[in-house]
Amino acid sequence: MRTQQDRVGAAVMAGQAVYTRRTLDLYDVVVLGLSNALIWKCPTRRLFGHYNEYISDRHLDVGVGTGWFLDHCRFPTDRADITLLDLNPVCLERASARIERYAPKIVRANVLEPVELETGPFDSIGLNYLLHCLPGALEQKAVVFDHLKPFLAPGGVVFGSTLLAEGVERSGMARALMRFYNAKGIFSNQQDSVETLRRELAIRFEQVRVEIVGCAALFAAR
Repeated sequence: MRTQQDRVGAAVMAGQAVYTRRTLDLYDVVVLGLSNALIWKCPTRRLFGHYNEYISDRHLDVGVGTGWFLDHCRFPTDRADITLLDLNPVCLERASARIERYAPKIVRANVLEPVELETGPFDSIGLNYLLHCLPGALEQKAVVFDHLKPFLAPGGVVFGSTLLAEGVERSGMARALMRFYNAKGIFSNQQDSVETLRRELAIRFEQVRVEIVGCAALFAAR
């Protein structure tokens, strides 16, 4: 009989396994170019603005995707010190190659478990579109903030975005696509709500900002 830990581990692997070289080839067009604007109603330019608002020269990016935001965002200087953390080696390979000019450090790890880093502290930690891909309820997934907070420099910011199912307006297409992704194990956000996100952040940080754009919550906490 599988234990709860085994089930969570299997769900974590299922959630990240969809990101293969082939799907990453399509990610920027399908997700950033189409889904964000047409289905989730949170245009990529809004997420990009969020990155530019909070990014720092000492940055940890968690759940790196294709590295599009790091490739295009405006760092305060040209000498950014970037660490990439992800469980998926293909994502790490793609993102690190894309921002090779910054010579990023690479860490393969499951952020739902305690993390060991030789770099840091960081002035910014980004989690873009990560939480809705992690298994479990938002109260359980929020443990990622506990694992990352020790690496945050004084005055630093944790920021990111996640797609929610409760407390936001969703079109019929958004509801249908979320159901499909949840059934496939790509998403796990059927009960994720604005209220829960705000509460879990407020438990851990003194200053919390959450803005709703379409189905997405853009958050920042210090």
